[in-house]
Amino acid sequence: MIDAERAAALIADYGSPMYVYDLDRVRRALSDLRDTVPAGATVLYSLKANPHIDLVRTLLAGGCQAEVSSSGELATALAAGADPAEMFYTGPGKTAVEVRTAIAAGVGTFSVESLVDLERVAEAARSLGRVVDCALRVNGADAPGGAGMRMTGEASQFGADVEVLLSLRDALRAVSGVRLAGFHFFPLTNAYDEHSLVAEMRGSIATAATLAEALGIEVRVLDLGGGFGCPFAKEGERPRYPGLREPVTAALDERFPAWRSGGTRVFFESGRHLVGDSGTLLCTVSDVKDSRGSRFAVLDTGINHLGGLSGIGRLLPLSATALPFPAGGGDDSPAVKTRLVGPLCTPADTLGRGAADVPPVRVGQTLAIPNVGAYGATASLIGFLSRPGAAEVVVSGGSVVSASRLCLVREPIAKPVKSVEPGKSVEAVESVEAAMETAVWDERFAAVLTEALPRLSPVRADASLRAAGLDSLALVDLLVRLEEAYDVTISDDDLSQEAFATPASLWGVVSAALAR
Repeated sequence: MIDAERAAALIADYGSPMYVYDLDRVRRALSDLRDTVPAGATVLYSLKANPHIDLVRTLLAGGCQAEVSSSGELATALAAGADPAEMFYTGPGKTAVEVRTAIAAGVGTFSVESLVDLERVAEAARSLGRVVDCALRVNGADAPGGAGMRMTGEASQFGADVEVLLSLRDALRAVSGVRLAGFHFFPLTNAYDEHSLVAEMRGSIATAATLAEALGIEVRVLDLGGGFGCPFAKEGERPRYPGLREPVTAALDERFPAWRSGGTRVFFESGRHLVGDSGTLLCTVSDVKDSRGSRFAVLDTGINHLGGLSGIGRLLPLSATALPFPAGGGDDSPAVKTRLVGPLCTPADTLGRGAADVPPVRVGQTLAIPNVGAYGATASLIGFLSRPGAAEVVVSGGSVVSASRLCLVREPIAKPVKSVEPGKSVEAVESVEAAMETAVWDERFAAVLTEALPRLSPVRADASLRAAGLDSLALVDLLVRLEEAYDVTISDDDLSQEAFATPASLWGVVSAALAR
């Protein structure tokens, strides 16, 4: 926990409220997890827990690979230095555009949730001339574990039931453009009971072996998920699982002996366990009031910064604990039941369910909420009431590494510019400026450009695509969109900086592809 003097100094520099992420704790958590899972297994960091690039970069440097579930997470992982060939792309609602973007960027392994999902990935791979590995996400029939939030083992939007996969054997094997490479499990999350976690993993290994034989799949990828826990917004330590490695290793040796030599790559995923205890939210008391037997401390932070999904009843109830930093030293007064509420105009803006036991607090006092490095800022209602995001300060070895703030930016979506038909003269256009706002491309081209680059408005022939936001990832996305819109393949020889400089130069590339 951050001491009072350090908290005061950080708030003086960066303001309140503020998340503080300690990279030393991230490194320690990764070291602990590596000592927990079977030696030689790969640890995947789930960016959904916290996509802050400094945390991602630290975990990659420690040997993690990235598990991503959106084009935004893919962009962050790439910017942090992740190898796309080592990424694992997951999620139940992948779109055709994001799948093609991921494959074009070099992602080679996907978790697929259904036959439809498999066919969508396969179609994207075929259109790009690639073959990618797909692990079937399994909703196991049994649920041996009893602790934590269940993800599968019951009716679920995640994965495919075992019996469904067995019934689709021939259909799954008939899909071209992909390799059925193995299985993905994630039956439990935030589990504290080691016996439950071991039972889940052993059960998943047994199910994978049974399915592999029944479906005729050589298992090259086996993702056993995670479920490793961490307290959230309350005091406590990360749980340890000292008895997990031996029985899970034995189960792998029995069912998939090739994993020792790399024939089967074994993954374990973690998000909250790796970054949860790295984060502390510092905030300030704006008001203290008593109302009909209840005390309320109104803070300058709320569900727009922390626990937004909990505030509308979408996550497990929280029990946020605030630790006061008295300005004049300690306060020996007995703890008082106090409801910690935020500044938003809604009764849902409460941090936790019910009242927390905290010493009497004063207006202007700093509070610290621990263990919020995961599912904090980006899992909150950051757009509600248009209040600014909390500062996010990253520290390592006692020094500040970076300070930033999440911001929502509204970008215009331009209507497609009415264009001149190919081959027609633009001499009738009233002015040179108007001529530069039109060109000899068709409406599809303008529509694709404005969808991919919303800042490109109007679409002028000489507009700078780079100034409109065309970075390396956006270029891949734009390329995929154009190939899909025109049913063409743009040659690698055409992928030069000059070709992607302006709409006019890019239209020349598309025209050449259409003519081939």
